[in-house]
Amino acid sequence: MQKAILLLANILLIGCTGTKKASTSDNAGKGDTRTKEVEFLDDQTYYLTESANDKTYGYEKGNPVKVGGSKENSGPKNQRRFLNGLLGPNGEQIKYYRAGSCCGFKTPNGLFDNIGLLDLYKVYWDGSDTLNIYINLYDKGDLMIPVGLTAKQK
Repeated sequence: MQKAILLLANILLIGCTGTKKASTSDNAGKGDTRTKEVEFLDDQTYYLTESANDKTYGYEKGNPVKVGGSKENSGPKNQRRFLNGLLGPNGEQIKYYRAGSCCGFKTPNGLFDNIGLLDLYKVYWDGSDTLNIYINLYDKGDLMIPVGLTAKQK
């Protein structure tokens, strides 16, 4: 069973990165870096108060949003909590969908052989172009509002 799981992880990794070696990036797989406690608006929504200064935050696979939760079985819910906290640049209600997984990387929190995959979400609102947001559900980091977006208030 373990060999089958490792084989599946390697197949996914090969499909995502083109090689057997996981891709490395600046921020994707450093493990847990969270320094601030996460706040909630409700059980389905994070309260996001800090805006990112880095224009790559969330928009590039090398600097994904790190929501964590895979080991606690709350990773997908944490992804939705983050996205539910966001609004468009003028307070527009956003819509999103998960486009799939990509971009294998090494992380001490990976489930199989210290490997993780990012999830790619497509985010849009009425009259907008679609944005790509990369989310890491293996590692925890400080949650920020990506450049160009706003967040729900209390």
